[in-house]
Amino acid sequence: ALAQADAVDAKIAAGEDPGPLAGVPFTVKDIFTVEGTPSTAASRMLANFIAPYTATPVERLEAAGAVMLGKVNLDEYTFGSSSESSAFQPSPRNPWNLNRVPGGSSGGSTAAVAAGEGALSLGTDTAGSIRQPAAFCGVVGVKPTYGRVSRYGLIAFGSSLDVPGPVARNVTDAALMLQVMAGADPHDSTAVTLPVPDYLADLEKGVRGLRIGLSPDYFRITYPDPQSGDLREEPLPEAIRAAVLHAAEVLAGQGAEIVEDVPMPHTRYGIPAYFVISRVEAASNLHRFDGVKYGYRTAQPVADLREMYRKSRGEGFGLQPKLRILMGMYVSAAQYSEQYYTRALRIRTLIRRDFERVFDPQGDYRLDALLTPTTPTAAFPIRDVYGDSVLMQYADQLTVPANHAGVPGLSLPGGLDSEGLPLGIQLLGPDFSESTLFRIGRAYEEATAEDAWRTVERGRWTVDD
Repeated sequence: ALAQADAVDAKIAAGEDPGPLAGVPFTVKDIFTVEGTPSTAASRMLANFIAPYTATPVERLEAAGAVMLGKVNLDEYTFGSSSESSAFQPSPRNPWNLNRVPGGSSGGSTAAVAAGEGALSLGTDTAGSIRQPAAFCGVVGVKPTYGRVSRYGLIAFGSSLDVPGPVARNVTDAALMLQVMAGADPHDSTAVTLPVPDYLADLEKGVRGLRIGLSPDYFRITYPDPQSGDLREEPLPEAIRAAVLHAAEVLAGQGAEIVEDVPMPHTRYGIPAYFVISRVEAASNLHRFDGVKYGYRTAQPVADLREMYRKSRGEGFGLQPKLRILMGMYVSAAQYSEQYYTRALRIRTLIRRDFERVFDPQGDYRLDALLTPTTPTAAFPIRDVYGDSVLMQYADQLTVPANHAGVPGLSLPGGLDSEGLPLGIQLLGPDFSESTLFRIGRAYEEATAEDAWRTVERGRWTVDD
């Protein structure tokens, strides 16, 4: 970091352009490779792996003059929503209350930005893994359109779902960070070749004339009963509902047209479909960690290669990767794939069509964006749902549809609950509409700049009795 900072100073002294992020400190979620540094994915399996190359998003941030402070912790292989499953403990804590989780899997990134340990952080979003912890920690998190940012150097979990994205203290910083990272990459065929717009150009245009939708399907949660397994449906807590409706009032006051009762009927099926699709992709991606070419290898004596695989994976993987591998192999097996995996892919298509319908400029709704809650709760206590993969996953119920559809999402601080914990609001838009989401987010920030909750610090750094 000091060498990078010195290089920026040298450029300035020489009269050269140091880059748009000159001297800005940032951290990197340890799911990205950085040449010459440990790149562990928070797993014992990669505890001693030194990356031979640098991920494209990191490379572009550094080329823009940003100064990398170091790596931050996460859920193992990004498998979780609380950052508690890391092989390297202690896990990150929420700066607003140290007995609460920061969210996950990019909890280390959002906690670092919230605590002032870096102005920016590079995270990833597979089911809400940037937006959910951003909401929990009271910062801004962006899930770009799938393909807008290169995944080269990202240790993959769900290859059709993973998206690198920015974490920042405000919308302007997030927009500038995405500006630097976005664009085509010859190393990644999924990185689109579309030109990258100037995300800062429209930030101050306001929201007059924009159509922003509210969907009742985002104001309730559906989850399995712990005893019977039956699906239950409940409304969101009033504080979260009120935060979103207040944001709608604020934006309406700025000239936006609020469209109510927008149907998104397949939102409730996002998590069940994600359970299947993500496990299949995880099982496929984790097959490469076998103790042969790199990563952890058992020190125990083995009789053959198969036993070496079994012992290396058994000792190197934590509980969450093992669960995902087992489920992924099961639901993708020939005798079950039609029953589970194919159905999940069909649901994914239906979710995508929901978004296409409401964003269609010739359709009934013609929305520029959807305004929703980011999460169904504020940050929950440490160990409160850890170990229950089902309940943990339902923390992402309101974020995962965007990953299924590939559309962009932006999470913003939207207020505080009665315990002084941050609440998040979410903006979702059509493909490659990040400029519009930033524009709306910036208008909301400006309109609420003097709101009392933006200056409240009473919850920060506290520990429950």
